[in-house]
Amino acid sequence: MKSILLTFAVGLLFSAGSLQAQDIPTSQVPSVIANKFATQFPKAKDIDWERKGELYNVEFELGCNIDHEIWYDSKGVIVRHKEDITKSSLPAAVTSKLAKDIKGYRIDDLEKITEGSKVTYKLELKSFTKDWDIVIDSQGNILKQIED
Repeated sequence: MKSILLTFAVGLLFSAGSLQAQDIPTSQVPSVIANKFATQFPKAKDIDWERKGELYNVEFELGCNIDHEIWYDSKGVIVRHKEDITKSSLPAAVTSKLAKDIKGYRIDDLEKITEGSKVTYKLELKSFTKDWDIVIDSQGNILKQIED
């Protein structure tokens, strides 16, 4: 009985690992995706590709080491774009919300996430007593707030 359970557990472990993303070389990225990426981001560096199910994920840097992560569908359409930004890049409504309702925290990490026409901002907020991850939309509405 123990050997059956052990065999099942090992099989489950291997099958779960195969569902995760797999690193792939650029040569295995469909040309429609690779060409769109090269056209959209000609100055990209430190490029790493992965395949996650039906999506192709690319992580890269632009400019002064600004991290980007993009998910493309099989037709080369951007499904999701996540990029590091600075506090000065935040919309006024977001800055106002932070100044009004979230005092005593410093922003440790800030990302802009674009999915279709929807733009949100993910912030890691730190203080001496608590840390929070929040997601806020362009109008300053807090969509998610999780204690870290």
